[in-house]
Amino acid sequence: MTLDNGTTPSSPAAGAARVPGYAGTLAAACGAVLVAQVANALPASLNGLFQEDLHTQGSQLTWITAAFMIAVVVFEFTFGVLGDLFGRRRLVAIGSALVVVGGAVCATAPDVQMLWLGAGLNGLGAGAMFPGSLALVAAITHTAAERARSIAVWAGFLSAGAAISPVLGGIFAGIGSWRGSFWVLAGLALASAILTLALSAESSAPEGRGLDVPGQITFAIGLILMLFAAVQGPEDGWGSPHIVGSLVAGAVFLVAFVLVERRAASPILNLGLFANRAFTVTSIVAVIGMFAFLGACYGMSMWLGPVQHQAPLRVAVPFLFLQGPAFVLIPVVSRLLGRVSPVWLLGAGLVLMAAGCFLATGLDVADSGLGGVIGPAALIGIGFALTVSSMTAVSLNTVPLHLAGMASATTNMLRDLGFALGPVIVGAVALSNAGDRFRSALSGARLPAGELGAATEIGRQAGPIAVNSLPPGTPGSAAHELAMASLGSGFRLAFVVCGVAALAAAVLTVAGMAGIRATQPTPESLTDPLHPGLDEAPAIPLPQE
Repeated sequence: MTLDNGTTPSSPAAGAARVPGYAGTLAAACGAVLVAQVANALPASLNGLFQEDLHTQGSQLTWITAAFMIAVVVFEFTFGVLGDLFGRRRLVAIGSALVVVGGAVCATAPDVQMLWLGAGLNGLGAGAMFPGSLALVAAITHTAAERARSIAVWAGFLSAGAAISPVLGGIFAGIGSWRGSFWVLAGLALASAILTLALSAESSAPEGRGLDVPGQITFAIGLILMLFAAVQGPEDGWGSPHIVGSLVAGAVFLVAFVLVERRAASPILNLGLFANRAFTVTSIVAVIGMFAFLGACYGMSMWLGPVQHQAPLRVAVPFLFLQGPAFVLIPVVSRLLGRVSPVWLLGAGLVLMAAGCFLATGLDVADSGLGGVIGPAALIGIGFALTVSSMTAVSLNTVPLHLAGMASATTNMLRDLGFALGPVIVGAVALSNAGDRFRSALSGARLPAGELGAATEIGRQAGPIAVNSLPPGTPGSAAHELAMASLGSGFRLAFVVCGVAALAAAVLTVAGMAGIRATQPTPESLTDPLHPGLDEAPAIPLPQE
């Protein structure tokens, strides 16, 4: 792997002191991941306004988030390859440019379908920025202390972006329109592109890397089909032929992807990474744990927005507690990563997330006060602060530096797959349960025949979330309280699912990593074995199993 100053990370010039451009590269990488996460989290606080302005129905709100996350997850592997081949700095700048375009499309969207397109473009941009920025950080950190500090800072800015988003959305919704927040996103992305090109040191690792078209195609088709079925299943019926067909075909394509990768000369996913037990366990935990986290975040955004119809700025308050701790606790997490085994940090973080999710199951949908939401949000947020940094550290610290681009792409893809599954599964669980309860409640409700018929038809076409949003006095609005209670029950069940997932991930972490005691990076993760100079690297103990 080479840097744009002509040195290799393993040479004495790079190993004895910080690589030139360290501060600028870290600043650009953190700025990029912040912007990417703003793009990711911005719709969460605006779901209620999307519903009012664009008249969304059923799963259409879920598809706004899903369009972003599908684009991220599907192409993150390939973006990792492109960064290794042509440069991570260039990749991050191009990703920022895509977010500029996506933000503009969202800001001018006349309907929900155009909002899906803008979200998809934002997802493509973020899919380049997430792995590209993390690989830039890995390329400039060559001591254990630098690696721990830089990962904690990078993860902190990741969460800072998610904490800023709801506030940004709420401010613009309060003074005019939610569309202004997307114009700000486009401006931030433009600034990120300029700063990345101006401040960061370029790095690449083209040895043995190449485009894997069959792998990308099979992975993309398989994942899109599976996620499509998960989003549409509650609305169209899990037994519908197109839903069952999507699930079966998606599974077939994903199996084909694994077979293709085993034979590919230059795979987008090196299956040999999973021979490392710590990397494998962390990868599985990343999917489950991040599903729990973003599922809880999405559940809260829906609870406060489309269910309780609270103002966007009030929706933003819990998100400061959900996402803010990872930024505020940067110095604490940085020190802990150097002193405490990431295994225990990861396990503790997941337990805290589970506790917050279970506490959220006691929320009363009729209570619009924020006091009851703050406690669960804070527990989940502190747990996430410990979790995201420690899983990133394990992933980067246990693979050779020349594979940092692939490891970064894999780690980000698996984390973002969990993020993608969060809204999809939570939406499926909550809305399916709410729909069943609403239909049952209507059958025993004492409503005028006209009101009952209107509520039944609206509920059949668009679910209880549409009935819950009907203005007073319109046909079907008399069933508002039934719809609201049904939605409250559905999202409480979703919080239970998220809590169980976080707890299961904690158990898997402790059991799966038993015997791995070392907390420091391996020598190969800090220096490049493909280039001379490895003998000069400081002796750091390898993790022992």
